[in-house]
Amino acid sequence: MKKILLASTLGATIVFGGVDVLPVEKRTFVQSKYIPDISLVMDASYVYRNVADDKVAHLEVPGVAHGLLGSHTHNGKTHTPNNAKNGFNLNYAELVLSSSVDPFFTMDGIFHFSEDSVEIEELYFTSTALGSGARVKGGKFTSNFGYLNEQHHHTWDFADMPLVYEAFLGMHGINETGLQLQWIAPTDTYLMIGAEVLQGENTQMFGKDKIGTYTTQADAPALFVGYIKTSFDIDDTTVLAGLSYAQGATRLDHSDDEEQPHVISGYSKLYGADLVVKHYFDSYSFLKFQSELLSREIDGTQYDLNPADTTAVQTSLAINKKQTGAYTQLVYGLDKSWHMGIRYDTIFINDITSNGATVDKGNNFDKYSAMVEYHTSEFARFRLQYNRNNSLYDESGNRQDVNTVILQANISIGAHGAHSF
Repeated sequence: MKKILLASTLGATIVFGGVDVLPVEKRTFVQSKYIPDISLVMDASYVYRNVADDKVAHLEVPGVAHGLLGSHTHNGKTHTPNNAKNGFNLNYAELVLSSSVDPFFTMDGIFHFSEDSVEIEELYFTSTALGSGARVKGGKFTSNFGYLNEQHHHTWDFADMPLVYEAFLGMHGINETGLQLQWIAPTDTYLMIGAEVLQGENTQMFGKDKIGTYTTQADAPALFVGYIKTSFDIDDTTVLAGLSYAQGATRLDHSDDEEQPHVISGYSKLYGADLVVKHYFDSYSFLKFQSELLSREIDGTQYDLNPADTTAVQTSLAINKKQTGAYTQLVYGLDKSWHMGIRYDTIFINDITSNGATVDKGNNFDKYSAMVEYHTSEFARFRLQYNRNNSLYDESGNRQDVNTVILQANISIGAHGAHSF
């Protein structure tokens, strides 16, 4: 007996004698091709810190950055870094959608949920058909500056960002709207050259927006990034190295500071060098060395404000900051389940001049970390980390040694794309 079954108004499946006789490539709709990969990542922690929450938010790395620990208000917005509170923290949920659009593009969306806000962390398209080693990305994305910047928090080997990264670029790093062009050279050794044109809205170092009556708005796009990266293997060891550069307008609004309200308008340059060496003993056991050096220069005008009336300019000073820092970490993967590691952070150059006069804010700010983590699977890991932070000072200029213990749970579900090396 013959029978025909129309299975969909979008495409017909013909069954003859119980056998599908319409070839797959002739069908106009295959649902599985259009369903994006979906994953959800949860990060939570329990924190013990020897400094109370209401005090830690006021600590700073003098002349470099403030508000690195604890919740604080900046530009009228509340910023809450990960592991901000003593006790329990629900740091974030990250929802990831990823799919092919057509033979020419893919699209990825990463949405960040916290107890305070919801934001588009990344949303971008990527070309897949340019050929000749070229690739274009457009939308909002994390820059490929350096090594760590493009990686999401849940892929890090430690529960927090290295000191120099967070002090120079803030808790989100360089995460901007713009356009990226990369080219992979047709060589035996991996060699990639990339350039990015970005809007310029980093709140820690760059920025383009007008601030009150003190600054003008910079023309957008206001941030430009370039880099070159190479990688090669030596037997069971992989080496990855890179050089990066970023330059852009700087509009920093610290008018809410309690101790010294000020606004900076100028131009900034950021240099980076990174090196990663990973040796595999077997499929799961490895030793990974990772280090980055960041050096920046901020040049412009600082407007010191009257704390009683921040609409009035108190002084106008030519300001120049040359600051350099680095981190170095070593992680040992014992087997599929157990990893352990140590990290050293430092900011060792902090040269500041104001109207040509040297301003002594100190230097040699450092931090020490150690961690051990257990993986129940590739989708869940639990980390115990200890930090000794010697870089923070209070409003009176007294160093505050901050000791922190973090118990972190990082768990994901769903299909998730492969992470960068």
